[in-house]
Amino acid sequence: MRILHVGKFYPPYAGGMEVFLADLVAAQRARGDEVVVLVHGLPLPDDPPWLKRVPVLCQAVYAPLAPVFPFALRRLLREFEPQVLHLHMPNPSAFSALLFAAALRVPWVVHWHADVVAAKGRARLSLAYRLYRPFEQLLLARAARVIATSPPYLDASEPLKRWRDKCSVIPLGLDLSRYPAQPDMKQDSWTCGAFRVLAVGRLSHYKDFPTLVRAVSGLTGVELLLAGDGEQRSELEALADAAQGRVRLLGAVSDARKDALLANCDVLCLASIERSEAFGLVLLEAMRYARPCIVSELPGSGMPWVVREAQAGLLAKPGDVADWRRALTLLRDDARMRGEMGERAARSVHRLFSMQACADAVARQYTLAGVQADTPTPRRGLLVVIPARNEAPTLPSIVAELIEAGHPDIVVIDDHSTDGTGEAAERAGATVLRAALPLGAWGGMQAGIRHAIAHGYSSVITMDADGQHDVAAIRCLLAERDKADVVIGAHPARASYARRIAWNWFRRISGLAVEDLTSGFRLYNATAMQLAVSEAATQLDFQDVGVLLMLRRAGLRLAEVPVPMNPRIVDRSRVFDSWWTVTRYMAATTLLCLARRPYRPVPRRSG
Repeated sequence: MRILHVGKFYPPYAGGMEVFLADLVAAQRARGDEVVVLVHGLPLPDDPPWLKRVPVLCQAVYAPLAPVFPFALRRLLREFEPQVLHLHMPNPSAFSALLFAAALRVPWVVHWHADVVAAKGRARLSLAYRLYRPFEQLLLARAARVIATSPPYLDASEPLKRWRDKCSVIPLGLDLSRYPAQPDMKQDSWTCGAFRVLAVGRLSHYKDFPTLVRAVSGLTGVELLLAGDGEQRSELEALADAAQGRVRLLGAVSDARKDALLANCDVLCLASIERSEAFGLVLLEAMRYARPCIVSELPGSGMPWVVREAQAGLLAKPGDVADWRRALTLLRDDARMRGEMGERAARSVHRLFSMQACADAVARQYTLAGVQADTPTPRRGLLVVIPARNEAPTLPSIVAELIEAGHPDIVVIDDHSTDGTGEAAERAGATVLRAALPLGAWGGMQAGIRHAIAHGYSSVITMDADGQHDVAAIRCLLAERDKADVVIGAHPARASYARRIAWNWFRRISGLAVEDLTSGFRLYNATAMQLAVSEAATQLDFQDVGVLLMLRRAGLRLAEVPVPMNPRIVDRSRVFDSWWTVTRYMAATTLLCLARRPYRPVPRRSG
């Protein structure tokens, strides 16, 4: 599919709209789509050839004016011949699409990031919007589909009222792989021992940072850092001086420093008082680091909807210093509440706000708009991942069977074999990754899943290299792929008496409703793949019970299908090769199961 995005700006320009556009484009390119992006700004030396920036002559009422933008759009329409025009609004330059027959011949999808909010006291913006609105309505009339970012925003949007029949809600998504699991703590700026409050964004009137500063000024043991720059800086500096060291302005910060601040704060706050704050992508960035959020309970904004859906924070009345002080005090004084909200935040960002899910939903809007893709499979499908160590006798036949069965995309992770396993797999037709350090079975599977993500695969199947898993049974897993995030190929009858006792023990203490707990024959979809390569998953030694607990905790769906399994050629587990290994596995997995059990306080007896 050939997609032409018309946006406002693009990173390194800061802003939620820009970050989202970059992540969406990356996801679409990973799917196999051809994508070109047209935005404002000076071209940069390291810009890729598909990114076109148009210099801005000046800014007028918060909008960039670029007289050559229409000419750049016309040239791209002629040279690129897009199949869909994806317009990101608000953006006056997008109106130039109304001028060209080449644009009118293809479907338009409008991404409605925000209304133009002309608040009281902003006469210039109100007058400008009177001139802007007729063109805005013409563009919406021409659009085949309109994407809003949250249900409350769609319900409250006056410009979209006439066009509700063509509107759909797709929440913004976040490319979680782009954020470091362990940010550089040298970027940390906090005072030791204080309750750490963070606010990120342009220092603009609608963000209402003064309310947040005044709320913090009346609290003890609280420190507020403001990351960002803008026209309200001098007013905020005066307020910060009066706060006796409780408030500091950091100015514009790098991505690395922002990540460190998000990872180390106790709470992120968005105090915005206008619907110009339509969603608040920084909320998802904080949730990625398991941080709770406090946001304004602003009618018609997506901010409170995001926090409610994720159950990841508190709401405060817009502009009400006392109510913001109340919310901050609650979280300052209740570490357990903060922890529970943070855990729910981390789960929800995977389950509700992943970029992969967002990109899939956007692709469905293209289809509803009438876009016909060049090929029936716009992105790569299934990759078979096989970790192997000294499996040269069995691997070639497995690879040959997979290719014959129609699964030619195979990656073998050669984990320091000494018998020519990697060479045998390559001769049979597999791609081979050779580990620099010993990985173990689960580390090998993670390496294969990372390879799948990097190369745009939508799902993986993990298999053992010892011939135990039947290639023909892959169709059983694929038949259930639309019903679950992870499908497990189960064959409980293979278990010995001792193993069945162990399984029953783990099921009892974990609450997992899975019959074959240790089966490595699994199908992971894109959402589960991201979780499987997360930092927490990397800390696990084994791929079975711990991973299942993590998947369940993240709210992912698990399914089990019965499959046949072959006896091992070598009748001995290469993982559990000694009683010491078995004992360590039982102890570690038992602790994992107990640690994941929900806490239920014992009620105190009265009297």
